[in-house]
Amino acid sequence: MLKMAGNKSYTIVEYFGGDSGYRCGYCKNDEGNFSHGMWSHTMTVQDYQDLIDRGWRRSGKYVYKPKMNKTCCPQYTIRCHALKFQPSKSHKKVLKKISKFISKGELPKGPAEGEPMDSVCDQAGPREPSNACPSQVQRAAITDIQKELPECPAATEARKEAGDGAPADSVTPRKDPESVAGERATAGAPRAGMGADPGRPPCRKAKDLRKERRLQKEQNRPQSEGDASIVSPTPPNPAQTTQPKPLEDFINESLPDNSPHRLEFRRFLCDSPLEAEHSPDGPEAGYGSFHQQYLLDGRIVAVGVIDILPTCVSSVYLYYHPDFASLSLGSYSALREIAFTRQLQKQSPKLSFYYLGFYIHSCPKMRYKGQYRPSDLLCPETYAWVSIEQCIPQLENSRYARFNQDPEAGDARVLKEVGRALVLYRRAVMPYAAYSRKRKGSSDEAEVQQYADLVGQDCAERILLYRA
Repeated sequence: MLKMAGNKSYTIVEYFGGDSGYRCGYCKNDEGNFSHGMWSHTMTVQDYQDLIDRGWRRSGKYVYKPKMNKTCCPQYTIRCHALKFQPSKSHKKVLKKISKFISKGELPKGPAEGEPMDSVCDQAGPREPSNACPSQVQRAAITDIQKELPECPAATEARKEAGDGAPADSVTPRKDPESVAGERATAGAPRAGMGADPGRPPCRKAKDLRKERRLQKEQNRPQSEGDASIVSPTPPNPAQTTQPKPLEDFINESLPDNSPHRLEFRRFLCDSPLEAEHSPDGPEAGYGSFHQQYLLDGRIVAVGVIDILPTCVSSVYLYYHPDFASLSLGSYSALREIAFTRQLQKQSPKLSFYYLGFYIHSCPKMRYKGQYRPSDLLCPETYAWVSIEQCIPQLENSRYARFNQDPEAGDARVLKEVGRALVLYRRAVMPYAAYSRKRKGSSDEAEVQQYADLVGQDCAERILLYRA
């Protein structure tokens, strides 16, 4: 572990670039997937928070960023406003499915529809990390670094299945009021055997009919002595009728007491490049990577991995027992993780977002993440967050899109002086300018500049870029 003054950890990475194309796990293009890659020996939660806010994503200790204007299936970072989230009809359907199984033991037949899994290039592996990472840093404010580094496996995308039902992101063309009125005026009466019978009263909801019958019974009921008049039912409080039921209530209702089955939820730390941290104003569990176990009657049926970061909970992946695939555990876990984010926000006010990884509009099966609203997509050029409602029309016209509508806007956190980027060279931490002097005009400036542009000023001036 490499430490700086104040006993705070450094992030140490090796940058691999991304010139070669690999097989795409979405459209199956053999050489269409392009991404930049880094191997992270160790990483702070703040550095990773800043990286995912610039389009990076981790799979184990491999951190990658798609080349958005070149890759066959552009992957846009998506985040959900957890505090404002309201479950959709498909989400409620999943919770009812869980409730029915818990209370009655009825397992839905067949696999769940709309339960896709993320995947990326199956063969896109990073280069082997260097074995020459130093064991000591000759600088007073820094302690030793670990000598042994883990081997680098082939990079595969962390798989996260979720989403039940049809995607909610399809855009219906809007019509102006005049054209709509014209269509109504020219529409003829329904022909025999087609459409509604104009002679019959319009259909009404069964709930409204039951309410009307109940009111009629109240009015026809004999009055008791002393009653001056029939009292109408007290009208509901407007605030109560307009206030939507929170997600937590739906989840609690899906887990009834005294049921034949019991679903439990546990979490614990797991191995990760992220260093576990605690802060006075942070969540009680601390920051870092966690496993979340889903136990059914004491048996583990699913395990999710999340990263708890300074401003978000980031979903990494979920794996589950195939016998319970029909329960839509991917969708259920996402809802539980959103509720968990809301719980953590009460302890740490800054932590209010739920990151679902990447949104791939060009792959219809991967649009399910757009159902978790309100949500934003990250502009690939300015790194500004834009609501998904504004982004979808652009993505309908082009796979790659710049979401920020301000033509003058650019990357506000670009590093203007590559010499300020920190590197780790021969067991010492130094700015790239000093490293270049030691190497007498290093030939890797273009690569370091590319890396600095991708990670941004904040990370470039904090993260140690390993140089052999």
